[in-house]
Amino acid sequence: MRSGFPSKRSALFLALGASALVSALLAGCSGGEKAAAAPAPGPLPVTAIDMQPQRVPSSIEVVAQTEGARETEVRARVSGILMKRLYQEGQAVQAGQPLFKIDPSSYEIALAEAKAKAEQTAREAARLKGLAEAKAISQKEYDDAASAAAIAQAVLRQAELNLSWTTVTAPVSGTTGRAVKSEGNLISAGADSLLTSIYQLNPVWVRFSLADSDVAKLPGGRLTAKSITGVELILPDGSVYPKPGRLNFMASNIDPTLGTQQLRAEFDNVDGRLLPGQFVRARILTGEREGVFLVPQTAVVQSDQARLVMVADSENKVAPRPVQAGEWRGKDWVILGGLKPGDKVIVDNLMKLRPGMPVAPHAPGVPPAGAPAKAASAPAAKG
Repeated sequence: MRSGFPSKRSALFLALGASALVSALLAGCSGGEKAAAAPAPGPLPVTAIDMQPQRVPSSIEVVAQTEGARETEVRARVSGILMKRLYQEGQAVQAGQPLFKIDPSSYEIALAEAKAKAEQTAREAARLKGLAEAKAISQKEYDDAASAAAIAQAVLRQAELNLSWTTVTAPVSGTTGRAVKSEGNLISAGADSLLTSIYQLNPVWVRFSLADSDVAKLPGGRLTAKSITGVELILPDGSVYPKPGRLNFMASNIDPTLGTQQLRAEFDNVDGRLLPGQFVRARILTGEREGVFLVPQTAVVQSDQARLVMVADSENKVAPRPVQAGEWRGKDWVILGGLKPGDKVIVDNLMKLRPGMPVAPHAPGVPPAGAPAKAASAPAAKG
């Protein structure tokens, strides 16, 4: 009989609990009828820029590389042992300045032999000339002697040149590179004759190329020498080189491998600030564009198919708008098509936006409508 007592008590507790739950639900329903319904979330506040057409300079920026206006290889014309380097590597030299000295001993001997041979043949030709005039010998004998004398003179001249070439001089003025060969090396005239290089740094040339997609951004979609009004240089630190450049070469064909058109610009470099081989950016100026729009780069969404901006329409709802983007201008995209005057381009909260979503646009720097004003700072408590 004791085993049935707990079951009756548990049943009593369950009945009391159920009664309390029902009372609570009824009380909640009664209170819900009196309480006001929770307000629905309002439109998302966003910053929007009112689009107005503008006139901006037209330009294209591409990666470029500097090179000397002249990059001349200094090569040995004769073979021999390199005896001495006569210049300081990396310093400026003048045209005709001696740079290297090759052992001249064998060339001095060859010159002496050639000089002796030339004198001998000259004497023989002079002796036979008188005999030929007296008809003592045939004309052919004299002609052969005269030819031998001329050949000896040519050999003498070559020997003189070979001896002079043992002193290797700078073919142009400029800044020298490192020496490829050291003292004591055997120099061979031909493929292994390179000794150093000389770079002419003023002016300096900048090489770059434009792809078809770059050219398509230009007014008219075509590149001509007349359409380029100037070239600017953007250095690796982001600063603009103070001296403007000018275009001095434009290829008349497209590289079939890369699909690019080669160009080259020239810049003054009196102070030697630019060095050959530097990677820079070339900004090609092509006049001005009219009727375009400037949109912050962060407001342009790029997809595989197109570039989009989010616009607040007449009902203040989000509407994606495909646009045709040109080049960058500072921190903005130059928009060539897809927008019209008065469009409101949304520039923030882009990750929260969905097409058709209601928004509350406000101008940059203007607080959203209904935003609480900043509380005034409380006066300091007096002790």
